[in-house]
Amino acid sequence: MAKPTLVPQSQQLDSRLYCDYARLVRLQAQAESFSLLPHLKAGSVLSGRHNSLFRGRGLNFEELRHYQLGDDIRNLDWKVTLRTGKPHVRSYTEEKDRNVIICIDQRSAMFFASDKVMKSVVAAESAAVCAWRVLKDGDRVGFVVATPQRILHSKPQRSQHHLLAQLKQLAQFNQALNVNSRDSEQVSFKSWIELIKRMRPKQSTLIFISDWRDCQAKDLDQLKQLQQHNDVLAITVNDAFEHSLPQHLANANWVVGDGQYQLNLDTHSKVDLASNELRQQSQMQRHALVKLMAMKHLPHIELDTAGQHISQLQKMVGGR
Repeated sequence: MAKPTLVPQSQQLDSRLYCDYARLVRLQAQAESFSLLPHLKAGSVLSGRHNSLFRGRGLNFEELRHYQLGDDIRNLDWKVTLRTGKPHVRSYTEEKDRNVIICIDQRSAMFFASDKVMKSVVAAESAAVCAWRVLKDGDRVGFVVATPQRILHSKPQRSQHHLLAQLKQLAQFNQALNVNSRDSEQVSFKSWIELIKRMRPKQSTLIFISDWRDCQAKDLDQLKQLQQHNDVLAITVNDAFEHSLPQHLANANWVVGDGQYQLNLDTHSKVDLASNELRQQSQMQRHALVKLMAMKHLPHIELDTAGQHISQLQKMVGGR
C-alpha cells in the first residue's frame, strides 16, 4: 500500500504545455476516488469481475482437502470425489499482486492542443493517477514510454520509490518535447507493440494512453493477441481539431503541416475537405478500438484537451 509522500517543489512551468513532477506526485490524492481492480471475497473462486474493469488478481491453487460443512459446493473436485468416494474440495488463495504496465505516448504528435492542455500533458497526468491507484491496490506497476527518439520500459514493481523515479523521468520526457521534435523510425506504434510483446506479459493489465494516430490494422491485430492473455485498456487522447476544423480557418488563411508537408487552408472547400478526412479517420479509429475493448467488455476511454481529463478518467473507470 502506497504511503503519503512529501511533494517536491513545483517548477515554474506553464501547466498547459508541460507536466510538472510535483504535479504528478500530488495526483496521488486523486487516486482515492476511483478503482481499477475489484476486491475479491475471501474463499470466492468464481467471483468473476464484479463491478471492476479488469479481472483483478488471480487465484492460486493451494490444497485439495476433504469437504467440510459450509464449503462452497462449486469448489468440489468431482474427479477426486468419484475416485475416492469421499467429497473433496479445492482450496485457493488470492495472488498477492498483479502486474500493471502503463504505456504512455510522449512522441511529437502528442505535443499539440487547440484547447487548454497539450495531449502529452493529458497522457502523462492520466498515467500518473492510474499508477498511484495501482500502487494503492498493492499491485505492481511499470511504465513503457514512447518518446521521439526511443522507447523505454521499466519492470513492474510494488514500490513507491520506484514509481517516484518513473514519474520524474516521465516529467523529463514530457518537458523535452517542443515544436521541433521529430520522431525517429524506431518509435513507430509497431515498434512499441513489438517491445511489449518481447516483455511477454501474461495475466497482466496493459493500459495504453495515446492519440493512436499511427496505429495500423496490423498493430491492432497484435493487440488482439495480447488481449487474449491480458487485459488491454485503450485510452485515447483527442483534440477537437483532430475531428473537425472550424470554418473560420478559411478566413484566417491558416497553413498546417507535419514538419514535412504543408497545406494552405485558404478556402471553405479546402477546410471542408480536410474536416471530412479527419472525421472519417477518427470514426474508423474509434470503431476499431471499441471493437478491441469489446473482447473483454471494457470501455474505450476518450479524454480531451479541455483540462478536465482527470475527472473524465475517474468517471469512465467508475469513480466513487
